[in-house]
Amino acid sequence: MRNRCSTKRIMSIKPIISLFSGAMGLDLGLESAGHGLQTSVAVEINPIAVETIRRNRPDLPVFNKPIEQVKTSELLKAAKLKAGDAFAVIGGPCCQSFSTVGKRLSLGDDKRGGLFRHFLRIVREAKPRFFVMENVKGVLSAAITHRPLNKRGPGFPPLSADEEFGSALNLICGELGQLGYKVIYSLVNCADYGVPQKRYRVLFVGSRDWEDVRIPEATHFEDAEPRWVTMKQALLSLEDTEPEYLNFTPGRQRLLKRLKEGENWTALPTHLQKVALGNAFQSWGGRVGFCRRLSSDKPCPTLTTAPNGRATTLCHPTEIRPLSVKEYARLQQFPDDWSFAGSTSQKYVQIGNAVPIGLGRALGACLLKLKARQTKLNKPKGVVVCADAKLAARLAKRSKTSLNPPRMRRIKTLAAARLWMKKKAV
Repeated sequence: MRNRCSTKRIMSIKPIISLFSGAMGLDLGLESAGHGLQTSVAVEINPIAVETIRRNRPDLPVFNKPIEQVKTSELLKAAKLKAGDAFAVIGGPCCQSFSTVGKRLSLGDDKRGGLFRHFLRIVREAKPRFFVMENVKGVLSAAITHRPLNKRGPGFPPLSADEEFGSALNLICGELGQLGYKVIYSLVNCADYGVPQKRYRVLFVGSRDWEDVRIPEATHFEDAEPRWVTMKQALLSLEDTEPEYLNFTPGRQRLLKRLKEGENWTALPTHLQKVALGNAFQSWGGRVGFCRRLSSDKPCPTLTTAPNGRATTLCHPTEIRPLSVKEYARLQQFPDDWSFAGSTSQKYVQIGNAVPIGLGRALGACLLKLKARQTKLNKPKGVVVCADAKLAARLAKRSKTSLNPPRMRRIKTLAAARLWMKKKAV
């Protein structure tokens, strides 16, 4: 009887292969959906994140090396699985290349942008029932080859097809389609799943058996019940008597003291706005992250990897300091006893890069509801569908690029800009 019970327990486990695992936010979210979902092996290149995993999951096999060097056979052996056994392969290939913050080098200029191909390789070889690949919002508009703004517009060569907005997404979808999986994708706001944070992510979900995969439906709403979870609600019971954080510079503190909850640099007098933004004052765009004090009655903005950064300021609503490490972890919904390795800045990076637990939980629950089709299907390749018709329409109508304001262009006339936009590279 004991052996039968043991076999039944083992068979009830739905094993997950975790890639680009980080601090295991997506893993914890999926596991919290229950019904046997369990990470069986992980791959993570960052040694500090690996230490975090080992602190909290000492028995979990972890491969601490570049995914390019990881063989699928190694993962399956470590997880005690065969090809086809895994419930899911999950992960978020390094997203800095697609982020709208920073240099945004994209696929053609940054080898990190191509790491999704190794995610696909492991899916192809491990043959999981499902896969979940997540990334930043910027992947929807990224180009295969990024051209800096100051080299676009009249006076410069026309864009090549690889430099146009959306070319990276087209490439990714084309390669996803070659897996033979049914694949859908969409843009989601984590706040819609009970996460106390407005954080947009792009999800790609695939089914080996062509099951009716869907993007999870929202459970929380901005203008209806149940409402989005606010920072105040999320942090209410947190014990953080000696908060761990990296402080702002004295000059930044003086500026933040002038702001009320929910305000940023735009609420400062003009002469101080120039101080707050520095060279960015002559730039354009929202710049909402500069000199920002948070509002406790709203979800937090996207947690970055540096809450004390000049352009990524996340100042506490009532204190003159950045959000603490424990507050960061709570807003990402990590368990309070989850231990993060490394320095304060390294902890911020791990937490800021993580997928919020609530989003992972919603994904896990959605996948668990599916039942395989009973009839065999002819499974065509190359079919990847946007699950949101409105998003698909917006993507179809988007401009192929953006330009600096006329005052920042080499040739400033509107007619010249329109003519340049119509030109195609030879």
